[in-house]
Amino acid sequence: MGLFDWFKNIFGGKKQEEERIPQFMQDTEAETITLTTADGEEVEFNIIAGINHNGGYYAILQPVELLDGMDDDEALVFRVSVARDGTDSFEIVTDDGIVDAVFAKYDQLLEEQ
Repeated sequence: MGLFDWFKNIFGGKKQEEERIPQFMQDTEAETITLTTADGEEVEFNIIAGINHNGGYYAILQPVELLDGMDDDEALVFRVSVARDGTDSFEIVTDDGIVDAVFAKYDQLLEEQ
């Protein structure tokens, strides 16, 4: 093992990477998650899936009480960031290319099962 590999293992190795995985993806028994809007309103979501895409983590979530104009088979995609303290931060994705790619990976996972 070279010096760079040793440094990576000590300061940036697998253990840190595992800790940076969003909490919602680590809790395999959770079925819902509550997010707070910018206005302070709490919204409960069903967790459909956690998807790793292009080095980022995404959550496919469906509101427990569907939002106006949403159908039963629709869900939203959120980019999930992990803060240094380990808390998850969710940001809705509006880029159609990313949304389509995340749903395509989800569909692929369903086909593999």
